[in-house]
Amino acid sequence: MLDRFKEMYELKKKADEMKKKMEEIHLDLEERGIKIRIRGDNHLEDFFVDGQSDERIRDVVNKALKDVQKKAAKKMQGDLGDLGIPGLK
Repeated sequence: MLDRFKEMYELKKKADEMKKKMEEIHLDLEERGIKIRIRGDNHLEDFFVDGQSDERIRDVVNKALKDVQKKAAKKMQGDLGDLGIPGLK
């Protein structure tokens, strides 16, 4: 049982490290008066239209991304659970 907890701890630790690395990746893109800065974990950091920051759009996009990620994770968890692998239901 203790080995199982150690494995889970190590997996969580690795997942946290991967998440941090993804947060450190950035992409800046500017086209037709719109400028964005997005992280590797699909978090929109900045959103500008014609040089003006628009936090409302940024916040709505981030909420939508978070919600769809949760929905996809739930679907994948269900699909993986159907495979009969212990601990994935």
